[in-house]
Amino acid sequence: MMTFLLLVVALAGLTLLLRREAGARAVVTLMAVVGVVSWGFGSGWLAFVLLAGAAIIAVCGLPGLRRSWLTPRAFDLFKRVAPKVSETEQVALDAGTVGWDGELFTGRPDWHNLLINRNTGLTEEEQAFVDNQCARAAGMCNSWDVAVERADLPPELWDFIKKERFLGMIIPKKYGGLEFSAKAQSAVLQKLSSNESLMVSVGVPNSLGPGELLLKYGTEEQKNHYLPRLADGRDIPCFGLTGPRAGSDATSLPDTGVVCKGKFKGKQVLGLKLNFEKRWITLAPIATVVGLAFRMFDPDGLLGEKKDLGITCALIPRATKGMEIGRRHCPIGTPFLNGPIRGKDVFIPLDYIIGGQEMAGEGWRMLVECLSVGRCITLPSGAAGASAYAVGTAGGFTRIRRQFNTPVADMEGVQEPLARIAAHTYIAQSAVNQTANMVDKGEKPAVPSAILKYHLTEMQRSVLTDAMDVHGGKTVTLGPRNYLGIGFSGSAVSITVEGANIMTRSLMIFGQGAIRCHPYVLKELAAKDNDDIDAFDDAFFGHAGLVFGNAARAFTQALGLGRADVPFDSASRRYAQTVARFSAAFGLCSDAAMTTLGSQLKMRELISARLGDMLSNLYLASMVLKNWHETQPAEGERELMEYSLRLLIHRTETALDEFLQNLPNRAVAIALRAITLPLGRRWDKPHDDQSRALAKAISTDTPIRTKLLASIWHSQTDGPADNPVARYNDLLKDYDKAEGLYHKVNKAYAKGELPMEALHPEQRFEAALEAGLYSQEEADFMRTFEASVLDMLTVDDFPFDAFARNQETVINHNAA
Repeated sequence: MMTFLLLVVALAGLTLLLRREAGARAVVTLMAVVGVVSWGFGSGWLAFVLLAGAAIIAVCGLPGLRRSWLTPRAFDLFKRVAPKVSETEQVALDAGTVGWDGELFTGRPDWHNLLINRNTGLTEEEQAFVDNQCARAAGMCNSWDVAVERADLPPELWDFIKKERFLGMIIPKKYGGLEFSAKAQSAVLQKLSSNESLMVSVGVPNSLGPGELLLKYGTEEQKNHYLPRLADGRDIPCFGLTGPRAGSDATSLPDTGVVCKGKFKGKQVLGLKLNFEKRWITLAPIATVVGLAFRMFDPDGLLGEKKDLGITCALIPRATKGMEIGRRHCPIGTPFLNGPIRGKDVFIPLDYIIGGQEMAGEGWRMLVECLSVGRCITLPSGAAGASAYAVGTAGGFTRIRRQFNTPVADMEGVQEPLARIAAHTYIAQSAVNQTANMVDKGEKPAVPSAILKYHLTEMQRSVLTDAMDVHGGKTVTLGPRNYLGIGFSGSAVSITVEGANIMTRSLMIFGQGAIRCHPYVLKELAAKDNDDIDAFDDAFFGHAGLVFGNAARAFTQALGLGRADVPFDSASRRYAQTVARFSAAFGLCSDAAMTTLGSQLKMRELISARLGDMLSNLYLASMVLKNWHETQPAEGERELMEYSLRLLIHRTETALDEFLQNLPNRAVAIALRAITLPLGRRWDKPHDDQSRALAKAISTDTPIRTKLLASIWHSQTDGPADNPVARYNDLLKDYDKAEGLYHKVNKAYAKGELPMEALHPEQRFEAALEAGLYSQEEADFMRTFEASVLDMLTVDDFPFDAFARNQETVINHNAA
């Protein structure tokens, strides 16, 4: 019995020390003390095991001993197997900052580091702009008119955008801009997401482009000239990066700028001869100034000895000789202004380079540093806004649409997608608002920007697909009344731009995070590059302690032992503890993948993708938890929070399971499964009763529906355009009364108390009035209510030849 007790003490003590990453000295001391005690109680075999283990750990783990023999061997091996980081990869790794993503890599996230930066919301000035100018802009356009009739925004809307300086949100006030916070930029774009063309036209100039590049890298002369003109819309910017041979792999662009002498304004100056072909450039058809990325060469050594200076960015006025601009692409769904730019032997002076000659060759660094911020604002905000509009329309439509004498919102087949719509919207809003707050606190979240770009645009696609499904024929019939179909078709654009989603998931999220966010990998690589064995020793054995610590934390927490101490309320504590548990599992699996695959991990994209999925879902769950923690919950929000977190944790566990199924080293995979999932999978998808509750919450007039719609355009008097969300909100306010009257008249009809030929609701209302079942007020109410319902259910139709661009090709099929 004593031997068993000593064994339990040893294992419990070791587990505790490993969980705390207490170091080799503490482990050796514990094993030695318990070993001596075991010897004293006659447990010879246990004493031998513990003392022998203590000796081995001392030789391998204590700094004074290991540095004499183990560290040099480990350093030599590491230098042989460690992947080489290219110059372009190093620039990307150096861009941005590490925040909560880094905490998740440790396996022991400190929640106080996340919660310390409270989201305090917008300033009065910013909120007033969102409430007034943004609502007016949204009210000035109809999707059909913009996408089909005009293929552009209305001229009065363009004038309004310029007058109110929508294009200068990121530009400081001293240059005439609005100087909005990242949170305010996100709020503006969420509000404008009622129309994708509007959101894109405003979002792109405030994201990666001339404005941001000038602010961070431009010369004072460039700033003073361009920024006031960009702020008030006298200049419309675009940025040419992608082309026929350079899409997601922007570093492979073949466009060139060769240093030479040429004439500019009648004088011989040193400049660049540019040859380029760009495509998919937003706002290019109307841009007055083009930001251009190209590879700069100096073959004649006019600037120095370096021949290949690298990627460079310059600003080129539209009227520059040799540049072709003005033609359009036709983006799927919403034909926002987008087109190609070409240039042959275009000469520009060197001072057109953003930042001047000293910034020649710095273009890649400039781009990745700016992208780390812009990518987590524009498209994610648009996705959150579009999803919220879907909540408003899908919830409203399914409540007023009746089939089989019941609202379709009460049918379980419809409730499931409605619940997904609600949860994805809640997750998207939490993630984009909290990450924008991080930007305002000084972070440049490179890895979170990739997480948000991929997952929120994928959620947008899922939400719009679900919304289309529950609308049925209403939204597959295009026309001015269709508020969803064009945006649904255009959702593919967000999936493709700013780093295609496939590449972002399989290469960027974990591929960049594994080095950038890991507590030790970057230090180990730096030690290798600097041939610094002491720095390597500290990093490598710290890394080893992290591996054992994560193994201990993942295993014990999976068994429900030693759950993390988290600063959350009783409603959310369980989920935060589970995030901490899977953070340890993720950290352990990350190290296992890097160790067993080495440099091959770059090419094992599906392995990387699943690790990225784990990291992403843990990050998104953290944002939901933070949002819950620091905002006042609306009635019914707890159910939405729990559904969202259960969904994200289920996806995390699924990614872990699939990673373990596919890790090539099967022995390691089996060991990892025993550690991380000792009881098997424990997190199911959200349950049906949760789906029913959420579907009802967003399809009736409830506080949680109101909260989800607070960030979007939900009023009706801001402009000439009809707002379906406002129309549905008005109907839902009267729905309870209408439902009781529907039930009364349908029950009477079923009993034969009304004429059998009264098949239309309107006929039954009149019959009910005549039979005394309705009062005059009730009959008048139902006439008005049903007329509004029928108007919302109505779809458009057109003359037979309306869609033929060439009227001469129209066939008269019914000619005599």
